[in-house]
Amino acid sequence: MDYTIREAGINDSETIHELSTQLGYETSIAAVRNRLQKILENQDNCVYVAINSGRVVGWIHGFYTMRVETDFFVEIGGLVVHEHFRKHGIGKKLADKVIEWAVSRNCLHVRVRCNVIRKESHRFYETIGFEMNKEQKIFNKRLH
Repeated sequence: MDYTIREAGINDSETIHELSTQLGYETSIAAVRNRLQKILENQDNCVYVAINSGRVVGWIHGFYTMRVETDFFVEIGGLVVHEHFRKHGIGKKLADKVIEWAVSRNCLHVRVRCNVIRKESHRFYETIGFEMNKEQKIFNKRLH
């Protein structure tokens, strides 16, 4: 399969939205565009897209994370490959781009969080060299 990886741009918002809905993320195109604009303006974030025949078929978001108690690291905030293009190495190539970006920032680790019900995602990350570190619960408090 022939594809290229490039940095995302604001014009990729609609396709990123469409791909995200394949994993059940409910949001609007306008909300994705607004968030993507802010992310692209922040040098502690990177977003890449995979292109096949001029069409975006996958995306990944990575962000630089600082913690007092651990070494700084890059976290993968999201990775989606179009359902018809999975299992062709696109997800790995996108992850490799974020890993390359992390290395350029002198990070020693790349981390990703997966929903416990996404068993296929767990297998994917293990296959490309990630190791499960721990399971945890995430608590949110709505402010508005």
